Formats: sequence, C-alpha cells, structure tokens
Amino acid sequence: MTHTARLPSFFQLAPANLRAMIDLSQSVKKSSLGIRLVELVNLRVSQINGCGVCIDMHWRDLIKQGADARHLNSIAGWRESPFFTERERAALEWAEAVNALPGQDHTDAAYAKVKDFFNETEIAELCYNVAVIRGWNAINLSLRNQIPENPPPGF
Repeated sequence: MTHTARLPSFFQLAPANLRAMIDLSQSVKKSSLGIRLVELVNLRVSQINGCGVCIDMHWRDLIKQGADARHLNSIAGWRESPFFTERERAALEWAEAVNALPGQDHTDAAYAKVKDFFNETEIAELCYNVAVIRGWNAINLSLRNQIPENPPPGF
C-alpha cells in the first residue's frame, strides 16, 4: 500500500459536500450527548475502521478536553478497562454494533443496553455520531489521507 495521499487537494475539490460533512460533525458535537462522549465514540469507531487521521485527531481532541492519556489508551479494551462509566460503555457498545452493520448485526443486545442510559433522541444522535465518523473514516482511508506531522491550528 502506498502512503501517498491520492487527492492531496481533496478538501478543496467539493466544498459544498465538505461543508455538509463539517456541519453534521458540528451538530453531533453540539448534541445532548456531550463532547466527551462524542469524541470517545469517534475515537473508538476510528480505531475499529483503522483511520489513522481520525484516531490522531480525536485522541488530540480528548487530550485538549483534559482526558487522561492512560484512559484513552485503554479505549480499545473498554470492556476490561475501569475508566469508563456504564453510560459510556453502553454508547461504545452501541457504536461498535452500528459500525459493524451490515456485515454483523449485534444491535439487539446493544440496543437493550443503550436504551437503559439514553432517551430516543440521544440514541438517534449516537446513530448520527457513528454515521458521520464512518463517513470521515471512509474518505480518509479511501484517499489515503495522511496523519499530519504538524496538525493545522485548531485541529
């Protein structure tokens, strides 16, 4: 596999589409879920999908929020980690189940747990959270966008 971006100017090529993706990302961040939970879901889904650009970005975002690096380093093993609340665990399980669709459908068990901690609006917001990060993962992976050595200011 090459480590060269396929479309280096990708983010300038379809500005209306880019704006729509950014708007959806921002709306999820402003949802009732809270920014920490949104970023935990973003980080976990990006790990599963293998998107280095997104893993780097969302790990840095969580660190800026004051998250402990040790806690974040254990997110891949969240089931065994003591650092996550039951609400966060339910969200991570739901995010993993939704992200696995359509190849696997473990949503029945995950839904039974998530509805204990989230209302219907919040569950819908979690679904948008997974959808938008999956979209970013697909864009970055398919075009082989690279983790920036020096991230742009604000990112």
